[in-house]
Amino acid sequence: MKSDLRNRFENLFSKFPGETLMSYFFFFSGALLAGLAIAIGAYSTHSSAFDEVQLLWLEKGARYQMYHAIGLLLAGLALARKRKFQTLTNVAGACFIGGIICFSGSLYAMTFTPFEAGYITPAGGLLFMIGWILLAFGGPGK
Repeated sequence: MKSDLRNRFENLFSKFPGETLMSYFFFFSGALLAGLAIAIGAYSTHSSAFDEVQLLWLEKGARYQMYHAIGLLLAGLALARKRKFQTLTNVAGACFIGGIICFSGSLYAMTFTPFEAGYITPAGGLLFMIGWILLAFGGPGK
């Protein structure tokens, strides 16, 4: 059983050379996170379980998650076109993922749990800004 799962996993990623694996990962992650942002936004809109502040947190978390999921899609597309100097774009994609986890994740945590995660949110915002700057300098090209 384990060897069958391992073989499937290896076969999935053996189709991608090293350069395009991160491109695929960022594009795939961006598409999934965008869909999740839509689902969270729809849930917050159609649910009456939240107070005003919780609704603001959910809407802001979903909105920023969507913006940066699009950034991940762009990073994936940029990496697919690049031949060398991919480090900046790779780090930009990692910053977007980390920013979504810190920024949107902390807002979701404050909405659904009594955990006070407001001190994590600015770190996510900083990662977002770094990601966009790195994507600007490491965007598509040769």
